[in-house]
Amino acid sequence: MMEKIQLLASGISLVDSAWGGFYRGGTYMVIGAHKTGKTLLSLQYAKESAGQKELCLYFTSKRPKDLIIQAASIDIDLQELMNKNLIIVVRVVPPTDIANVPNADQYLIEYLNNIVTIVEQYKPSKIVFDELTPFIGFQNINLLQETFLKNIEAIEDFGITSLFIFGEPATQSAEQIIDAITAYGTGMIYLRNGVLTEKKYHGGKMTIFPNIGHTQGEFSADYIIEPDKGITTDFKHSIVSPVLVSTDAPGPGSMVAPKGHMYRSLIDIDTNEEQVTHSNYYNVNDFNLLLNNQIALYKSTGQIFTMLSFRLDMEVERKGLITISQLQNAVRLSTDRKDKICIILNNVVVLITREVDQKGIKGLIAKIKANLPRNDPDFIKSVIPFISVYAIRVDENVHNANELLDVLVGIESQDKNKFGL
Repeated sequence: MMEKIQLLASGISLVDSAWGGFYRGGTYMVIGAHKTGKTLLSLQYAKESAGQKELCLYFTSKRPKDLIIQAASIDIDLQELMNKNLIIVVRVVPPTDIANVPNADQYLIEYLNNIVTIVEQYKPSKIVFDELTPFIGFQNINLLQETFLKNIEAIEDFGITSLFIFGEPATQSAEQIIDAITAYGTGMIYLRNGVLTEKKYHGGKMTIFPNIGHTQGEFSADYIIEPDKGITTDFKHSIVSPVLVSTDAPGPGSMVAPKGHMYRSLIDIDTNEEQVTHSNYYNVNDFNLLLNNQIALYKSTGQIFTMLSFRLDMEVERKGLITISQLQNAVRLSTDRKDKICIILNNVVVLITREVDQKGIKGLIAKIKANLPRNDPDFIKSVIPFISVYAIRVDENVHNANELLDVLVGIESQDKNKFGL
């Protein structure tokens, strides 16, 4: 009779609260931009493993001394855990001369195969690889999938629970590589930069997605990185009761987008025939970088992408009906997780890395209406006149991210036909 698969605490509060931990022998991935806390999260996972008296093999390109200092910042005595042979740090050097290698993919295959060789030598219960991004830049995506699957299956056969760390992909080719890898994961953890909290600690949004098992589903929570504590979330299963709002009609249209301007009020867009179904939030600097990369891709390949901006009349926020953060959350819930989201002033800007037609935009608007803080008809009727939308499809007039964002944020002064869908 097959033994029941265990759930083990991961040391990651959102995972442990929502899922009950990681499956023994599962393969999990953390994806996030620079400075989102990926390494700190992996150190917490390694510490939890040590607390369970299980050996964790920790692959890293960092100097052990630097890793020890980073661990100490969240009150983890990594040196002591290493001395007790509960965590073994294996330093790996990323390939730097890959461009000069005749068969780069074969070169990277040898790197990935070495993981299994070392695992067989140490026989750990857990492994961390922080981070794997430099080792998966394959030209042949199918070969990457075949190699990665072969390796994780060998690791899983030992009953080892793995945590692989990846940087946020900034180009379409990088996204294809990450998608090829994550397809074989048991679950994913996405970290997104956010604003500083009231305590002034750095933080953002953490979202967990199951691929296999974890039937509880997808969960998101704000996280903060606290000195001497690490990454913490305040996740609860309970749902906060909605705040009662006035249902008085706010007027004929948005003050931000008066009739005759390029932004159109959502009340003017009929979405009754559209079908109603996660997206990613970035700070302005990261969003600029991603947008410039997307423009460069368009210039080199001709691949069209779409920009949408949802503008909130701040009068509705002053009335206590809806905030810009609530609108951003509705947009996030309504878009694909590959789409990029940023708040600029009173605009929620979305980068969709593909061409979207009018029907697709209407479908997205229908989803946003359904994902507003309240879904009763009176609330929606009172709010949507204060939300306006404008769409841009990239063309040869677009030169850089700043120019494109200036168009969206200062759209009222632009020529009506420029960039219009």
